Amino acid sequence: MATGSAHRQTLPPHLDWDTCDRARLARARAFDGLFFSGVRSTRIYCRPVCPVRPARSENVTFYPTAAAAERAGFRPCLRWRPETAPGSPAWMGTATTVARGMRLINDGFLDRASMVELAEALGVGPRHLLRLFMRHTGASPSEIAATRRVQEAKRLIDQTEMTLAEIAFAAGFGSVRRFNDAFAATYRRPPSLFRRRR
Repeated sequence: MATGSAHRQTLPPHLDWDTCDRARLARARAFDGLFFSGVRSTRIYCRPVCPVRPARSENVTFYPTAAAAERAGFRPCLRWRPETAPGSPAWMGTATTVARGMRLINDGFLDRASMVELAEALGVGPRHLLRLFMRHTGASPSEIAATRRVQEAKRLIDQTEMTLAEIAFAAGFGSVRRFNDAFAATYRRPPSLFRRRR
């Protein structure tokens, strides 16, 4: 298999040539949007899930974005449109995926769904999503969701007359106990103390 330096220069930083090629040959959905394959014989690039018969490995090179593939002289596949890949617009890189993930988390996505489901919604694998969040935010999606819940609860305590139990569920906690535990871990005091102070 051709894995020379000419190929490696174009690879996404989080993937190697062999991984990309195996994903392309297997049409692995978990990699859709993470890289694009350029076929030198046709000068066409596409997504790793493209149903067209795969080109021979020695004729393929990989790019982290559609923009990089086009800059190298490839044109987009018209059958399996690269611009519809998960995480598009891919032109903006991995920060776009993280930004979309943050919006979903802020909307309470992880209050009712799992990390795996968040990754699926963003069109990436769970491990890759974790790496992206650690790189761009310094925290995991679960940690960001936990912080959001506590912050939302604190805001509701400060600004509403809702009971603490109502606040717990409105902020996305699955139980009052988790609500109390989260406040103890974050503020080293129970939420009732904030309500009394107010």
